[in-house]
Amino acid sequence: MERLAIDPRTDWRRDCESVGFNYHSMDGVYWDESHCYRFAAEEIDVLEQATRALHQLALAAVEHIVTTDRFGQLAIPPRFADYVKASWRTRQPTLAGRFDLAYDGAGPPKLLEYNADTPTALLEASVVQWRWLQQAIRPRLTEADQFNSLQEKLLANWRAIGLTFSANTPVHFACVKESAEDLGNIGYQREIAGQTGLATRFVYVEDIGWADGLGFVDAENEEITVLCKLYPWEWLIRDEFGPHLTEMPLRLIEPAWKMLLSNKALLPILWELNPGHPNLLPAAFERWRISGDCVQKPMYSREGANVTIYRGAEVLHEGGSYGEEGWIYQAYTPVAHFDDSFAVIGSWIVGDEPAGIGIREDATPITRNSSRFVPHYFT
Repeated sequence: MERLAIDPRTDWRRDCESVGFNYHSMDGVYWDESHCYRFAAEEIDVLEQATRALHQLALAAVEHIVTTDRFGQLAIPPRFADYVKASWRTRQPTLAGRFDLAYDGAGPPKLLEYNADTPTALLEASVVQWRWLQQAIRPRLTEADQFNSLQEKLLANWRAIGLTFSANTPVHFACVKESAEDLGNIGYQREIAGQTGLATRFVYVEDIGWADGLGFVDAENEEITVLCKLYPWEWLIRDEFGPHLTEMPLRLIEPAWKMLLSNKALLPILWELNPGHPNLLPAAFERWRISGDCVQKPMYSREGANVTIYRGAEVLHEGGSYGEEGWIYQAYTPVAHFDDSFAVIGSWIVGDEPAGIGIREDATPITRNSSRFVPHYFT
């Protein structure tokens, strides 16, 4: 694994925008192709195997949480416990998730957290860095490849959902207003679903309403029967219309059981069930159980908010508004560090299959909303 300096394509902005990646320069620099990461094929194999293993561990953890009723430990309101159980026992389909891993090419990848419910950086991981590979790398290095089968696997997954879960009814795609990043990610999912022949609609989360006798409706008062949302479950169940979720047969992607995996309380449970696993870090609900340097994380948070690293005498803290539901503690492990950048690998699972990686860089070990996305290839 190496970090290389390269020349950006002269027309990279136009090319990004041609595929709907209009938020390439949010916070100054987001998409950064002045550098890239080069892997050996063997390192990609290691990442793929780790992702497959972590996915299986995560599914086993869901089964454990459901059968032992540990919902309270995950700060899930009691009235939603049976709702989550039903979504798991009927195996409502999942679309995708992203494991954030610490890996520098030496030793096994270590799970930092699992973005199982509302993972972003999908469009750039799937389409944008693939186009970069074709245009910037392969003309001079024909044998270069990329760990990236996201689009093919998403197409296959949406095709399966269209034949079963959606029952050929329109799928509504939703995100919040005033977020170009969310709009780009959910728009990409909608485009993929449309390519499989599914009828699709778009609605902003703020415009979803409730009509007695009809159920959830969009801004045109059309009934919503299948909803693909880029909106966290922990927000959804606490919204004004959240209690209605248990009353109507609304089908959601991601399904309700994914709220068990998008909660950082998953990390102590994974370690409890699989102590010493090479892809896991020691984690607990109490700090005293973690010896040495550790990281304090809120059960729910986004983009590194309210994360604190205790490393020797140094304390590194990121502000935010999370933590009300509780905290977990995870043993600290260094993330890949090259020059002035810390890199975290986001490894994607689509359905039940590893599907590719995307790399985020930051000036600190905490990956934040302002972190840069850097493309990769392997030889």
